[in-house]
Amino acid sequence: METAQPQPQPKQLNQLMVQQPSGSLSFSSQMSKEDEEMSRSALSNFRAKEEEIEKKKMEVRERVQAQMGRVEEETKRLALIREELETLADPMRKEVSLVRKKIDSVNKELKPLGQSVQKKEKEYKDALDAFNDKNKEKVQLVTKLMELVTESETLRLKKLDELSKSIDTAR
Repeated sequence: METAQPQPQPKQLNQLMVQQPSGSLSFSSQMSKEDEEMSRSALSNFRAKEEEIEKKKMEVRERVQAQMGRVEEETKRLALIREELETLADPMRKEVSLVRKKIDSVNKELKPLGQSVQKKEKEYKDALDAFNDKNKEKVQLVTKLMELVTESETLRLKKLDELSKSIDTAR
C-alpha cells in the first residue's frame, strides 16, 4: 500500500527556477508557497509511510509473539510427552530391578548349596560303593561259611560213620 508522492513536473521546476546573471540558480518568491505545499505533502507522505511501517512492524511483532506462544505450548506438550515416554519405556522398572536383585541373591545362595549337594552326592556315592563292597564281601564270607559248614558236616558225618563202623566191628 504505497501512497503516491506528487513529484514536481519538469515544466514547473523550470518556471520556479530563474537563472541569475552570476550563473547560479535561485528560486523566486512563488516558489515558497509551492515549496511549502510540497514540504507539507512530502512530510505528510513521510508520516503516512512511517505509520504504515510502524503498523506492519506491530503486526509482525504480534505474529512473532503468537508464534512464540505456540512454540512455548508445544515445548511444554513435548516435555510431557517425553516424560510419558520415559515412564512408558519401563513402567515396572522398580519391580524388575527388585526381582533381578532377588535372582542375584538366590544365585549367590545356590552356588554353595550346589557345591554342597555335589559334595554330599559324592559322599553318598562313596558310602554306597563302600556299602556295596562290604555287602559283596559279606555275601562271599557267608558263602564260604556255608561251604565250610557243609564240608565240616560232611567230615563229621564221615567220622561218625567211621566211628560207628569201628564200634560195630569191635562187637
